[in-house]
Amino acid sequence: MKTLHWMLLRNFLGIFLVSLLFFVLLLELFDVFANLWRYLAQETTFGEILRIALFYAPKCLSYSMSPALLFSAAFALGTLYRNNELIAIIGSGVSLYRLVVPFFMVGAVLSVGGFLFEEHVVIPTFGVKNELYNAAVRREVNLSNTNVTVMSGDTRTVYHADYYNDKRETITEVMILWRDDQGRFAARLDADWGEWSEGRWILHNCVRYVARGAGQEMSRRVVSLYDSEELDEPPSTFRKTTRDVGEMKAAEAREWVRTLRRAGLPYREALTEYYGKYSLAFTPFVVVLLAAGLGGWFRRNVLLMNLLAALIATVVYYVIQMIASILAKNGYLPPAAGAGLAVLIVLAAGTILLKNART
Repeated sequence: MKTLHWMLLRNFLGIFLVSLLFFVLLLELFDVFANLWRYLAQETTFGEILRIALFYAPKCLSYSMSPALLFSAAFALGTLYRNNELIAIIGSGVSLYRLVVPFFMVGAVLSVGGFLFEEHVVIPTFGVKNELYNAAVRREVNLSNTNVTVMSGDTRTVYHADYYNDKRETITEVMILWRDDQGRFAARLDADWGEWSEGRWILHNCVRYVARGAGQEMSRRVVSLYDSEELDEPPSTFRKTTRDVGEMKAAEAREWVRTLRRAGLPYREALTEYYGKYSLAFTPFVVVLLAAGLGGWFRRNVLLMNLLAALIATVVYYVIQMIASILAKNGYLPPAAGAGLAVLIVLAAGTILLKNART
């Protein structure tokens, strides 16, 4: 049995490496040609384009792993079907389920390894790729924000600013409200502007109102400079929410979701993408299940038909994932369901195909 498994793995791994290289090259070319007009408009040099492609390669490798795995596993099994070798294997007492065990082992290893590869290689290099691309096409990312409202972590302090300047880390036309332990109004501060300095906001030209007594009478006091360590909400909370969860590690993405929730900002999209990091890790394993069921479908043109099946299955998978994510981001599905629905559908389809596979 071990000899049979090793023979099957040797055939599979050779096809897998070649198909992986093919899909990576395909994605790289698509990215280059999609942005070619921008490169030409900015007279980007060939060396700059090559550096961008180099740092994009790990991301392409991550994207290519599942379709390459699907194609190579289905092709390896399809070859056995076409050459009638599977008849001898099953006739010797080896079931199809036992035969594909090595594929499931590879899928499990790639699921764990793919997650670690995404965390430690793909995310850092993809961030560098985006920086190089923005510099090459002269595109600036503006994180300044207007009409921004932020709530502190303990929900007792509410900030509102007409404008936040990210380069200078200043806020203008500021209003800050404080609430007591019961959530009732305690104090208010109006300021012309504020600046971030040494881990806190320093506000200028202020008027402070404080509630006095049970009757909520107000006292008013003009303050030219208000400097208090309690105003420690970081500038990152005031920024325009253009950060991409896809460029964050899992821990960082989790903290970003918490920051959005604390600030009272929309967080469903970020939460869906955060869960998507984990659902993506299961993709290689469920893809192997799908490939085991597809392997016996084609007896002619096995190479071409399995390649076509892999491409179609990949497109359908990402379309389902995109639709589910959109539904989750708009509140029609829970974020966890939006992130994992595509994986569950592929898992169910693969189980049905494997159960009814031709043997």
